[in-house]
Amino acid sequence: MVFLAPGSGRVAAVASKRIGGAVQRNRARRILRAAWAEVGPLAGDRDAVLVARAAIDGASSRELVDEMTALVTGTAGA
Repeated sequence: MVFLAPGSGRVAAVASKRIGGAVQRNRARRILRAAWAEVGPLAGDRDAVLVARAAIDGASSRELVDEMTALVTGTAGA
């Protein structure tokens, strides 16, 4: 899940305890940040909050890049 708001281009990655233990939460945040490193320039000067969901378990950063690109460009679900 990606929340965007006008701002200075800052980003935060969040993973709740529902994701799992500390290792799973850190992995989720790490792959979210890695995916955002590629997608972030498409968002321009907007602040972003990246929220990990349970589906992130087993996902690759390539899958997340594709999904985030669709969300940021507005082509998700189209």
